[in-house]
Amino acid sequence: MTTNCSDISVAVFLGLGSNQEHRESILDSAVARLSSILDCLRVSSYYESDPLYVTEQPRFLNAVVTGCTEMEPRRLLTVIHEIERSHGRDRSVETPKGPRTLDIDILLYGDRQISEPDLRIPHPGMLERRFVLEPLIEIAPHLIHPLTGRKLSTVLGRLGPQGVYLRRRNPYNGGTPGVHRR
Repeated sequence: MTTNCSDISVAVFLGLGSNQEHRESILDSAVARLSSILDCLRVSSYYESDPLYVTEQPRFLNAVVTGCTEMEPRRLLTVIHEIERSHGRDRSVETPKGPRTLDIDILLYGDRQISEPDLRIPHPGMLERRFVLEPLIEIAPHLIHPLTGRKLSTVLGRLGPQGVYLRRRNPYNGGTPGVHRR
């Protein structure tokens, strides 16, 4: 992992997305909340993307953040679900892969591999999603997938365009990926 964490913390990568009204402010708010639970938070630029699976819905705004945590994966999942709910997400009534105010996925948690019904790490869809890989590689260009051993930039090079466009350069560090300034 490219984030330098202490001996007792783990580098995590989280994918963020929103396709409801005020997408940009929702992502900004989520980043602010995540900065309170992750040390050394780094934030990608924001990317606009066409929906992949359920195509009859608004375009998404996506980003990736990385930071260090001492939380175990299950606790981190609980906390990010709380952040999603605070932004109006109700998983009990939404269409899977459909519109959502805020989606936060655990992409990577150190080199851990977890396969439980509601928690899979590495995230099982990340290798097929340009809207995940573009921002992920922006903040961690040499990252290797812990299951496949493949460099993620190589995986990205083999994907089609998928309607992913840079929307806003990283606003937290002068337009380049970097540490979130509080």
